[in-house]
Parts: sequence; structure tokens; C-alpha cells
Amino acid sequence: MATAIKAVLFDFGGVLAEEGFRNGLQALAREQGLDVYGMPRAAMQAVYESGFVLGRGSAADFWALLRQRTGLQGDDATLSQRILDGFVIRPEMISLVRQLRSAGYLTGILSDQTRWLDALDRKYHFYAAFDQIYNSCYLGKGKQDPSLFDDVSADLGLPNGAILFVDDDTGNAARARKTGMQAIVFSDQAQLISVLQDRLPGFCFRPGGGQSTPHGVGETA
Repeated sequence: MATAIKAVLFDFGGVLAEEGFRNGLQALAREQGLDVYGMPRAAMQAVYESGFVLGRGSAADFWALLRQRTGLQGDDATLSQRILDGFVIRPEMISLVRQLRSAGYLTGILSDQTRWLDALDRKYHFYAAFDQIYNSCYLGKGKQDPSLFDDVSADLGLPNGAILFVDDDTGNAARARKTGMQAIVFSDQAQLISVLQDRLPGFCFRPGGGQSTPHGVGETA
């Protein structure tokens, strides 16, 4: 029998918001006649190797390394803004988070991100919907390191199995599962709502921001 879920953690880009990083980089590559599909892969390597996503490097370090490896053109500020503009918040996902929280579940963001996430919060004000924000650039490690999931569980004071992690990346979800977390590979909101309503006793999503009735989160899911 599965452990009762007491917390739900969400990836940011591709789940709570449009995937601004990948989509923005592909758009830039397309405009400049560069490798559209190779650009996001190169960028993921560069964002780690520059230390930007782990809080040990800057946006300037990241863009310099990516330019060197791919031939990308543009100044740091313009390129960064293109990425930020692509991270458009999905309002119904924030509504879902608020309803989970009102039903008694802990909620959080667990994302390989940079200080760009803080800039996006200043624009969209979504942090207030969550109990915790776990941003790799402040933690000093990302989801490629499975120990991150244990660190987050310890911080929440919960066993790994009591946490449900939602990510659109199959690798991240697999690493979370290996540590004992429950995980969902996100495809769209309808799929996620269906899974949540199946796994969380008494939870029913109400479109338009309705509040779900609280329940005993210690029940077996």
C-alpha cells in the first residue's frame, strides 16, 4: 500500500509555466540559422558547467560559454529577456496549487533554476501560492544529483514516500522515484488533475479557483 501523500512539489518550466528555456533557445537558434534541436542540449550543459544553475556562476558566464560552443549571437540582457519572456505562468496550474494547499497538502517548487525565477516572481507573484521554494541556484545542486531529493525530504520533515513530485522530464521523475518519492511525468493539466484526484483522498479540482474541502492528509492514499 502506497504511503499517504502529504506534500506535492512541482517543477517550474514546462509544468507551472510554459517552457521558456527550451522554447526560447530553439526560437533563437531558428532565427540565427543554428541547430534548433541541439541548442537546448548545449544550453543545459552550459548552464551546469558555467555554474549558473548551481549559484556558482553568472548569466554572463552562461551566455559566454553557450556563444563559444554554438555560435549564438546577442548581448546578455537581450538573450536573457528572450528566455524570461517565454516563461508564461499557467494560471490554472497556480489555481490547482492553491486548492491543494487549502486541502491541507504542503506545496512547493522544486526546479533547476537561476535567479531568473526570482525575477519571474516579481512579475507574476506566484511564490505566495507555495509553502516552499527549492531553487537549485540557492541549494547548490540540481535534480541531476539524486541526493537533492533526500535533502528536500529532510527539510520538509517527511519520508520520501510521502512526497509527490511533478516534472515534465522523465529523467528527473525517475531519479526522484529511485529515492523513494512518488513522481508523475507531467504532460498536461488534465492528466495531472486525473492522477491527483485518484491518489489524493477527497481532493477534487474546481476550475476557476474553487477551494477544495480539507481532509486528513494522514489517510492512506
